[in-house]
Amino acid sequence: MRIIIDSNIVFSALVNSNSAIAEIIIGSPEKHDFYSSEYLHIELHNHQDKLKKASKLSDEQINAAKYRVFKYIEFLSSEIIPPEYWLEAEDLVKDIDPDDIVFVALSLYLDAYLWTGDKVLYKGLKSKGFSKVVNTSDLKKLV
Repeated sequence: MRIIIDSNIVFSALVNSNSAIAEIIIGSPEKHDFYSSEYLHIELHNHQDKLKKASKLSDEQINAAKYRVFKYIEFLSSEIIPPEYWLEAEDLVKDIDPDDIVFVALSLYLDAYLWTGDKVLYKGLKSKGFSKVVNTSDLKKLV
């Protein structure tokens, strides 16, 4: 199964590399193909201080955690997504959270599930009939 991983999922996996989220990413590569936007690297860099504070890890430990998690995720350029998927994604997220457009567009383009821990995004997409959004509880049932 193809799964697009949202920023908050990766953030959670890095904060606690022994969490259920990290275990799903690391422990199920034969069952799932994980993807994310390369934009995620920028987001994590921009929130490095928050990541350090939440995880209580050093920069070196965070880099080790990134290596451990990132080797199971294929990062894709947003430039590969055709315009029609951007327009559909924009329509879906414009009144929920426009910052998540790239993850929704990538999900549409790859016909993949979007894994998010963002309750507002999850409920908002579900309410608009976007059925390919899952949270961690949903994904545990699929693993």
